[in-house]
Amino acid sequence: MNIGAITCLTLSILFGIFSAIFALFKENAAIFISGFNTIPKEEREKYDKKKMSIDMRNSLFLWCIILLLGAIASYFIGNYCAIIAIIIWLILFFKNVHIDLDKAFSKYKKL
Repeated sequence: MNIGAITCLTLSILFGIFSAIFALFKENAAIFISGFNTIPKEEREKYDKKKMSIDMRNSLFLWCIILLLGAIASYFIGNYCAIIAIIIWLILFFKNVHIDLDKAFSKYKKL
């Protein structure tokens, strides 16, 4: 097994576990979202934690699938498939990263 397959498989397993945590704990898992746990408790009540957890679960599961496919393709086809999978994952990851907390959680505000 090459290093690309091992890397993709390891990350895929980790993201699969995190996705399962968000699926099992539902809205209680929202506290694990980076940045949300730093917001004061009174402010946290203004956000839809269930929707946040569902979106995070779906993102983690998508990352898991992409990296798992990269690991399988890297094992059977070539190491470049793992590189492509990691680049796709990085694009998706940085698309969802926000420095500003208001921008990061604005779509989850309760009306």
